[in-house]
Order: sequence, then structure tokens, then C-alpha cells
Amino acid sequence: MPRFILASASPRRLALLRQIGIEPDLIEPADVDETPRPGELPRRYAARLAAEKARVAAARHRGGRDTIVLGADTVVACGRRLLPKAAAAAAARACLELLSGRGHTVYGGLCVIDAEGRAHDRLVATKVKFKRLEDREIDDYLASGEWRDTAGAYVIQGRAAAFVRAINGSYSNVVGLPLYETATLLGGLGLRGSSS
Repeated sequence: MPRFILASASPRRLALLRQIGIEPDLIEPADVDETPRPGELPRRYAARLAAEKARVAAARHRGGRDTIVLGADTVVACGRRLLPKAAAAAAARACLELLSGRGHTVYGGLCVIDAEGRAHDRLVATKVKFKRLEDREIDDYLASGEWRDTAGAYVIQGRAAAFVRAINGSYSNVVGLPLYETATLLGGLGLRGSSS
């Protein structure tokens, strides 16, 4: 089996990989500048960050034979507008008020770098529709603290599941990693889960 490096500190991504029987040999978060470029669309932004994270981690292990590196990024967008990973309650409230009663798109960028240094990229888009949120619901959600450091200020596998009227596409992508696409990419390079 190839040596597998996950270029992410996200506990959600690690849990999702374990769900399909894949355990990284090394977790090595890649520190990259996550500032969007002028005029950069959300889908391009997600793809670029995933690729940059994978390349940074792969560069640290250049020359390592049979090493596969996975970089990923999750972006929430309302139209062309990127929603932040909210660090403060005011920013989280603004995100939730914007999403209330509307549809939005969650983009999951994936980049796998193989042992030869070749990049294999995928971009997954999931459409999510929120119900109209009452002020009390937003207040309660903010009080839970669940929104901290999450794209779009919500966690679909937590309390915010009650906000979702409809979802079209990969659920695991909204959680943090599109599992079908990830398993397909890794499997094509000889890395399969223990249940495969």
C-alpha cells in the first residue's frame, strides 16, 4: 500500500476518511494563504486551495516513493459570494441571515498528488436549500458555538441539519470531503479502504 498523507488539520475530513476505512499514515496540515484573489469565483477558489495544500505537503516529501498526498478545501457560496469561516458571532449571524430561506452551493475541491508528482483534481458542487430561519433559531444556533471556524457558519451534521429543506448532491461534501470522488481518486492510485 502507498504511504498516504492528509494535508489537512480538519477533524471532519479525518473522520470521513475513517468512515470509508482509510487511515492516513501522516497528517500534515499545509499552511497556505487563503485570501481569495480579485475576481476569483468560488469554484476556482476551492480548487486552487485544495491544489496548493496538496503541493505544499507533497513538496516536504519530495523523493518519497509510493507517497500519495490529499489536499482538500470546502467553500460555501451564495451565488458568486464567498461565505467566510466565521470566527465571531456577528459574522456567523450575517452568514445565517444570508442563507435563510435561500439556496446556496458547497464546493469541495480535491487534489491528490501521486508518487510521480502528478496532480489529480476534482471539484464537487452540492446544492443546499435552507428554510427561512427565525431570529430565535439563529440566536440558539449561535449560542451552541457549533458554527465556529466552519465554512458558511454551519455544521450540516449537527444542529443545522434542522435548517436544511433540500440537498442535491454529495452530503459528505457538505460535511467536508466528497467521499465517492475521494475513494475513486485514491483507489485509482492503489489506496483503498479496509472494507474495499
